[in-house]
Amino acid sequence: MTLNRREFITACGSLTLVGSPLFNARAAGLSKRNLVIIMLRGGMDGLTAVQPRDKAMERARPDILVEEAKKLTSDFNLHPRLETFYECWKEGTASVFHATSIPYTGRSHFDGQNLMETGAHVAYSEKTGWLGRGMDAAELQGLAVSLPMPLLLRGSEGLDNYFPTYMRLPLKKDMERINASYSSGSDLDKTMKRILHRPRSMMQRATGDNEAHKLANVAAEELSREDGPRIAVFDLDGFDTHAAQGGKDGEHGEQLNNYDRVLRVLKDRLGDEFDNTLVLTLTEFGRKFEQNGGYGTEHGYGTAILMAGGLVKKAEVHADWPGLKSKELFEGQDLNATVDARSVYCAAMAACFDVDFGYMKRHAFWDEPLTDVTEQLFKV
Repeated sequence: MTLNRREFITACGSLTLVGSPLFNARAAGLSKRNLVIIMLRGGMDGLTAVQPRDKAMERARPDILVEEAKKLTSDFNLHPRLETFYECWKEGTASVFHATSIPYTGRSHFDGQNLMETGAHVAYSEKTGWLGRGMDAAELQGLAVSLPMPLLLRGSEGLDNYFPTYMRLPLKKDMERINASYSSGSDLDKTMKRILHRPRSMMQRATGDNEAHKLANVAAEELSREDGPRIAVFDLDGFDTHAAQGGKDGEHGEQLNNYDRVLRVLKDRLGDEFDNTLVLTLTEFGRKFEQNGGYGTEHGYGTAILMAGGLVKKAEVHADWPGLKSKELFEGQDLNATVDARSVYCAAMAACFDVDFGYMKRHAFWDEPLTDVTEQLFKV
């Protein structure tokens, strides 16, 4: 294993940055396109984030219907707390893929979150993540300064981990021990010094999801550098709203606003690099169609993917809409998923990593029958 094939990764609790071309010939030869994945753990309710303009919503959700929503199309409204997303929509740099989900129809957070990161059908059957396998396929690997390594980023070749106990450069004896494990000690030395000389904020852990926007400042600073990372992964929690979900206000709207604040910082701080960036959401499942007795929703199936950034082709709600009548719902209770969400993620990697969709599908998703939506969704 040689370092000159590997790249720069740093982690900040709920933020991981990957993919500097500093020591990678292929990355150095590519036009820099940033891919940002924001994991929304708990089951983001696509019917709340992007609400269908359907009378059935009023009957099923009388107490959590989203009022004062912003009109996207004649068929869909946007949650009012997604202000930055709406701004991007008006500029043509945001879109939605609705009625989609990973291929998981159970309702366990543990199983669902494992599958949203691995991209598999059977929970705990894979030890690598779809983004990690995609990085392998595109020859984009890295050195991780994180604990633990996010499953989403784990590839078949494995990312190297180094997690310093103190915010200092390794002692000489530490470097000698580390260098002995690599054939290119000088490259490793340069990489470690570069990582550990970065601001202390890069090593900080967020104390709550409402501070994730602070980590977005770190991400924007790094992603905007020509020789900086090109992949960022955020991890936001709190979408499991069994009670007090709310409509315009409430817990789900608050969590959507946390996502929107991250997007706000990225949009403002990336500057021109926002034009070369793609921001996608990932969640384990959606919520049930009907509200429960606690003014919340139970675990469901179909949901929506929010897409933003200059690599979005145009403002559009993409959906093979299944409808909301009882016979059209999954198991009579959930929004159905008509398109495999992995098609979107595979297309995103193909577009950002400059590889063929079919090639990416073979290497990241076992050549499963995914739909190539690359040109439909993204600027390529």
